[in-house]
Amino acid sequence: MQVGIHNVRFDFPGGPASIGPTVAATARTAEQVGAASFTFMDHWFQMDQMAPATDPMLEGYTALGFVAAHTESMRLGLLVTGVTYRHPGLLAKIVATLDVLSGGRARLGIGAAWYEREHKGLGVPYPPVAERFERLEETLRVCRQMWSDDNGPFEGRHFQLAETICEPRPISQPRPPVLIGGSGERKTLRLVARYADACNLFAANPEEVEHKLDVLARHCDTEGRDPSTVERTILYLRDPFADVDAFVAEMAGYARLGVAIVDLMPTGDPIAYVERVGAELIPRLAELDPAG
Repeated sequence: MQVGIHNVRFDFPGGPASIGPTVAATARTAEQVGAASFTFMDHWFQMDQMAPATDPMLEGYTALGFVAAHTESMRLGLLVTGVTYRHPGLLAKIVATLDVLSGGRARLGIGAAWYEREHKGLGVPYPPVAERFERLEETLRVCRQMWSDDNGPFEGRHFQLAETICEPRPISQPRPPVLIGGSGERKTLRLVARYADACNLFAANPEEVEHKLDVLARHCDTEGRDPSTVERTILYLRDPFADVDAFVAEMAGYARLGVAIVDLMPTGDPIAYVERVGAELIPRLAELDPAG
């Protein structure tokens, strides 16, 4: 099992001037200790259930471009882009640009969006949930077309593109991988089965994740797809250092379900946190063979 580093806080000592150097050093450290991926949230305001909405928050794709210049091997992406945040043609272009400049390391992480406050705050339309899922499926289709040889029009219910030109094309082959975040059994996991290379689930407990993966497998059967072709990742919301042995034992349960990556969220000093992940967690998790 591998580790991803998921960055959610930027209220570092020293204020805004410290954010760039701290993010760069955290990313370099993550790569040095063997992290598989480096991700940010895709929000304009800090999540108000985590900290005040006025706390620092970076625009995700600008931050990823910055990190790309400071790293060489980690997969880079957002966990996850809200479908409402960017027009799908622009989103496909942004991810393609990140892929080219990072040497083929971009991943599109995407979901249906949920944080209504930031939409209202910045004047961004926030459709009802059913429409957001319709837009999510159309966005996935637009991205596939933008990253293909088809430069023709796209005609959807919500999006109409006269030309789907995307040059330079992504380096990743056959295209940048797509991860869909969320665990909704009727819509989200169906879209994973139909369009995604990876899923990301909250690590509530192995039993809950096993149930979600069973639902995903049924959707894959409907789509005529082998469920093992979907990379399984989880977001861990607790402190792994509260009891390292218990954490590793819990991860063994997820590994038996085929989970390949656990995303951890740095707290406190992010550089020191990542160094500790490298020293205490990555070597032990590397011994866990997903579904082995």
